[in-house]
Amino acid sequence: MGAGDLSAALWQERRQLELLIFRLETQRLHVLAGNLQWLSFTAAEVEGVLERLRFEALARSVESAAVAAEWGLPAQATLAELVAGAPAGAWPEMLQDHLDGLRALLAQLSDAARANEDTLRHLDFPVPSGASTAPGSDANGTASVPADTKQVLDQLTTAGNIEHALAVTRRTPQPLLTRYLDGKRD
Repeated sequence: MGAGDLSAALWQERRQLELLIFRLETQRLHVLAGNLQWLSFTAAEVEGVLERLRFEALARSVESAAVAAEWGLPAQATLAELVAGAPAGAWPEMLQDHLDGLRALLAQLSDAARANEDTLRHLDFPVPSGASTAPGSDANGTASVPADTKQVLDQLTTAGNIEHALAVTRRTPQPLLTRYLDGKRD
């Protein structure tokens, strides 16, 4: 382990953040285009990236602690502290580039998540009032489904998908990464 491994872990984390931003923007474009049937898929894609980001954060934490120990810094050193404590050479500049890049990606992520949440929250998606969702029965006693029930069920499913997409979008901030960069809390 060493600074090279930390740099590789930071690149991986940056790549996953870029992918998360892309997935959020894709979801928003589908919603704006009226393609609400894809919400369950886009939300699942965002969740997948969030899961990979958790793994990348763990890998970065291990590499960072090893570099901090090697450079005589506390194991919980922030990236800003690693930049300041790096030995002379290429590492201060390279780690500063990661720090700047990650800060920029977190700002983009915040903007993308806010735009998604606003778009999803402002969807005008009413469930028809007075629509019957209880099955009836025909003259033979066979259960029948009123014609408007399918429409209501479709609308309830879409409303559920919207709520799920909102919940996933609200989980996109990366507070641990923010603290790692420079020790500041959100």
